Amino acid sequence: MKVSKEEIMHIANLASLTLQENEVEEYLKNLQEIIDFADIVNKANVDDLDITIGANEAKNVFRKDEIINFKNTESLLQNAPSKEKNMFKIPKIIN
Repeated sequence: MKVSKEEIMHIANLASLTLQENEVEEYLKNLQEIIDFADIVNKANVDDLDITIGANEAKNVFRKDEIINFKNTESLLQNAPSKEKNMFKIPKIIN
């Protein structure tokens, strides 16, 4: 699969990047190398390989979510820069 300059410019636009003409060529070359390598990996013969999920037996240990009523909310919120209705109030982070 070949990557075109138009695709690079589209990707740059999606990422809110402003690219100079000389940068487009460099990004084009780098992205093409990544796609070529992914193509090699996709074509690798894995027919006789055992399924491996992980290199070790480590796994996440989850705890049950439980609601705990905290009696002394004033002491909990005393250092909060802003609070509302017994909760921490934080600035909006998503537009």
